This record gives sequence, C-alpha cells and structure tokens, in this order.
Amino acid sequence: MSDTKLMERQDQEVVERLEPAPRRRSPIVPIAIVTGVVSMFVVIGIWVVSSLQDLVDAVPTPGDLAAVFEPEPYEEISPVVISSIRDMSNLTTVETVQYTIVDKGTDRGWLEWARGDSLQLFAVARIGAGIDMSGISVRNVSLDEQGVVEITVPAAEIQYVSVDNEATQILDRETGLFTKGDPRLETDARQVAEEVLVQAALDEGVLTDAEANARQVLTDFLLGLGYRDVVVEFAG
Repeated sequence: MSDTKLMERQDQEVVERLEPAPRRRSPIVPIAIVTGVVSMFVVIGIWVVSSLQDLVDAVPTPGDLAAVFEPEPYEEISPVVISSIRDMSNLTTVETVQYTIVDKGTDRGWLEWARGDSLQLFAVARIGAGIDMSGISVRNVSLDEQGVVEITVPAAEIQYVSVDNEATQILDRETGLFTKGDPRLETDARQVAEEVLVQAALDEGVLTDAEANARQVLTDFLLGLGYRDVVVEFAG
C-alpha cells in the first residue's frame, strides 16, 4: 500500500473518532404517557370508592327503619274528646216497646155490687235505657303507651218511660150501684202498668243492650281518632 493511501486512511479514522456518537432517544415521552394513564386510573379508582361509600351510606340501617316505622306517641285524651263523649248519651240509648193489661179495683166483699169499683187497663209504653255520660271527666279515662284507651262510665239505667196515651185505653170499667167510681183508680192503674212494663224490659235485658250499645259507640269513636284499642268498663 502506498504512503499516500495509508495517510488518507489514517486521516479518515481520526475524523471518525472526532465525530460525536449518535444520541439515543430520551424515554421521557413514554414515561409521561404511562404516568398519565396511571394517574387517570387512580382518580377513577378514588371516584368509584367514593361513590360506593356514598351508596353504602344511603342504604338505611335497621335502626333507621325502626325509627321510620316506630309509631308516634299517642296524645293524652283532650278536653275536646271528653266533651264529645259527654254528648254521646243520646247515642247510647236503647228503646223498647212494652205492653200489658192491668186489673185494678177495690174489694168490697159482698158489697161489691153496691160499692165496688174496678177497671181493666191496656197499657203501652216506650222505655229507654242508656248511659248518663254527663259526669265523664279525664279521671275516667286513661291511655297507655301502646295506644289503648280505658274508659269507665256509669252503668246503664232506665232513662225514661213514655206511656203511649193513644194506644193505652181502658178495656172495662165496673162500678157499684151506689158509687160513681174512684177518679184516682185509672191513675193508680197506669202507675202499676209502668212498673210492670219496666220490669218486663229489665227481664228482656234492656240494660245489657244499652251497655253493649254504649261500648260499641265509644269504641268506634275512639278508634276513629287513631287509638289502637278501647276498653270500656261500667261502674256500679
């Protein structure tokens, strides 16, 4: 090899050594992309966890459900309710119609034909039985936490006896030859008839019917106000 070619080759090698080596690409861009993706997933994860926590918090607990369905405390019986109960006396009345025949007269023995006086009365009357609630007060009423009302009212009693004067009549009247008759005899017969009719109504259970009717009226009224149950007791 000639000296000239050898020198050219050496110069070329020197030049190659003096030229900078090719620069490698920086990995900054791929790392930034990965970091961004990871950050996005972290944010999404935090959002999902937060949403799930909110959902869990929104689900009612057994305590919350118990509070929702727990009944409101029952209010005490107010004076207005007591006043309404007092006005129910007429609603508790039970009426029955009774009739009877009464023989009333004087016994003059063998002078009956001369001084005797007797009559036969057919009597009809309407008899009413009920509860006198005019004296009811807050002391007669109690209320427990379960909404059960206990009320004590007077026992039923006969409230009126109304004789039907159109239907009541004298069937027969006999007087002696020497008497004009006792003007009080018909009045006495009517009084006896009333006693008989009242006793007949009692025997048929008019007082029991009146108390049953009063219990039903009071129960319907108080249940209508929202109380859970009603216990009615009769005093005396």
